[in-house]
Amino acid sequence: MDIFLSVNNRAEILQIPVMPPSFTVSKPQTAEKFETASGEELLLIGAPKLKSIGWESFFPVRDYPFLKHSYNTDMWGWDYVYTIDTWIKQKLPIRLIITYDNRDTSINIATAVSDFEYTVKSDGDLWYKIQFDEFNLIGNDNPVKWYGG
Repeated sequence: MDIFLSVNNRAEILQIPVMPPSFTVSKPQTAEKFETASGEELLLIGAPKLKSIGWESFFPVRDYPFLKHSYNTDMWGWDYVYTIDTWIKQKLPIRLIITYDNRDTSINIATAVSDFEYTVKSDGDLWYKIQFDEFNLIGNDNPVKWYGG
């Protein structure tokens, strides 16, 4: 599995160096419950809400044999935090791409960071939690691909 973040049509690409053991996808949908005059309950199914995805992992400050470094060979620890913080401050939409075993892209979605939390551990590695919310690109005639359900 590989996870890539990019901004400005791939002008900047960040590859997540340590794959999270799992990630969570939320695909909420609106619905309203009504009670009829006879006391029955009815459910009115509404439109889907924006999707979200998040995970926990760490940004290393030293080399490990399991790192993914094909794009960001000179980035370590704080470099990742500063890059993501800069994108957040600039209010940039972030393209999130998750691929599996050289197969087709499983997730390819425009997002915005809704939460980014990090902790410096005693060994210097930066453990983080990140949450992305789907970002609708207004005026985009090409629908965003979202595979995997």
